[in-house]
Amino acid sequence: MRTSTAREIAGLRVVLTGGTDGKGGGQGPLVVLLHGFGAPGTDLVPLSQVLAAPAGTRFAFPHAPLSLGGGFGGPPHLDSRAWWMIDLARMDRLLQGSRSPADLAVLTQEDPPGMAKARTQLVAAIEELVSQLQVPPNKLILGGFSQGAMLSLDVALRSPLPLAGLLLMSGTYLCKAIWQPLLSRCAGLPVVQSHGSQDAILPVELARMLREDLRAAGATLDFVEFSGGHEIPPPVLTAVSRLLARFA
Repeated sequence: MRTSTAREIAGLRVVLTGGTDGKGGGQGPLVVLLHGFGAPGTDLVPLSQVLAAPAGTRFAFPHAPLSLGGGFGGPPHLDSRAWWMIDLARMDRLLQGSRSPADLAVLTQEDPPGMAKARTQLVAAIEELVSQLQVPPNKLILGGFSQGAMLSLDVALRSPLPLAGLLLMSGTYLCKAIWQPLLSRCAGLPVVQSHGSQDAILPVELARMLREDLRAAGATLDFVEFSGGHEIPPPVLTAVSRLLARFA
């Protein structure tokens, strides 16, 4: 079991683990992982123990800024959080139909209110982390699950952060009119994208659409489509570990 520490950075609580001291020390790569909507801020921390990361890799797990209160889709003692609010009832209405091309097109045009604010706050926190931890050039990897994956891609496309890798686990294609012209920024960037073929929360069809646009933009893409739902199964962990091995 790795030790960890928590800091308040740019208004976000961030759990740090890994490195030479188990608390983010040393000069290894920094992997920043963002949890999904309705999860506690510590939801992805166990990934630091199961990923086959190079020795000295540091992990940072920011807590999303919005509290949804305890028990939101989980145990009542956990503080569920969100990067921005989602109209779940509207999402359910859109996804209850046949997932026609028209229905999917509506989803790709979403530019959620609150995403820009979350992006600004997260970028400030990551920049401060990079400075505090003295992260070497070309050793910053960003990623997340579900809503965290969406925000990760938005940051990759609409911020100056010099990313060396991107992890998009069970996310979706938002604000396509804005993102698609910016995808060229991912040219040559190692990217892991994963999605379950039976995902009942975010349609796999949109993940496939994003996959094609990332490939067309020149990303070095490792796409993992698995037989399952909204989750992070072993094949995804293997793909993420494979990307992290680049930084040994």
